[in-house]
Amino acid sequence: MWKKRALAVIAKWTVCALAGACLAGCAQPPAQPSPTSARPTQTPAATASPPPNALAQAVEKLGLEKDEQGDYLVNVYLSDTGSVSQMPLESYLCGVVAAEMQPDWPQEALKAQAIIARTFTVRFLVQEGGSRYEGADVSDDTGEVQAYDASRVSDAVRQAVQQTRGMILSDGEGAAYTWFHAHSGGQTAGAVEGLSYEHGDLPYIVSVSGMENDEAPQQVQQWSAAFTQQQLLDAAQQIGYPAKSAQGFSVAETGTSGRAVSFDLDGVIVPAPALRTALGADVMRSTMIDEIDAEGDKVLISGRGYGHGVGMSQWGAYAMAAQGGSAQDILAHFYPGTTLEKVWE
Repeated sequence: MWKKRALAVIAKWTVCALAGACLAGCAQPPAQPSPTSARPTQTPAATASPPPNALAQAVEKLGLEKDEQGDYLVNVYLSDTGSVSQMPLESYLCGVVAAEMQPDWPQEALKAQAIIARTFTVRFLVQEGGSRYEGADVSDDTGEVQAYDASRVSDAVRQAVQQTRGMILSDGEGAAYTWFHAHSGGQTAGAVEGLSYEHGDLPYIVSVSGMENDEAPQQVQQWSAAFTQQQLLDAAQQIGYPAKSAQGFSVAETGTSGRAVSFDLDGVIVPAPALRTALGADVMRSTMIDEIDAEGDKVLISGRGYGHGVGMSQWGAYAMAAQGGSAQDILAHFYPGTTLEKVWE
């Protein structure tokens, strides 16, 4: 359970400084894509009235209450009040989309975010059985599930959720893993490369073009940070890799997308995604490293992108939608091989 939640922490923003960091440029949410390259040749297909399937059965087995209209209800733990509020699942998703993506972004980008938010929620409920907070199914704790902010909900967000109502991305066995991030730095990563995912890479989470254009804020496209050698050693110690020296700090291994898979601290090899999280994912904004320099006791690191780089790039979704791409186009590009299923009406 802890490992799953630890992955969720890394993944979010990751995922979630989104409302702030993501759009400040994923976590609170590169070449200019051409009109033709913005659209994959194949897109997931949603059925209007699907027969009972594994996903629908899995959702029914959750035993969620329903309101008078037959809508699923979820109990949401709200950290600002410390209380649990019951609301329709689709209403909860409005608050998630608004927190994880800028509410005034192109409609098709918002729709893509709504679908992966719904998919993420269903997968969490099926796998975890509910929130760690007593009496809650989900929460606004980004270390556990997704961000939630009802105050940011716009008409466009409501429409995006309504227009994708009941739609979930399937990997053929259940709800797909729908990791996302703010900006890929030009190329997305597989789950092992970007998250050190312990169960191996997934066939639909592969390295693809991030599709971002140059409209993203500069601080999202590129970043730099300075750490003392002691900060690097403390971070490595925190994640279980005691090192004696950070001199000669360097990238030990890179992955398919060009991201650092691991770092070398004077002979001690440390997983890059975990070290990034320990150092502060809003400071070391990605593992897409361009340069490492030493300056006295400090190590200067510069890189590209914002977030772990796995799954959908939100700024890539923005660019695709701005050039006429649909939510299905976006999902087909970032989660190739998945299908879009209408699980409830």
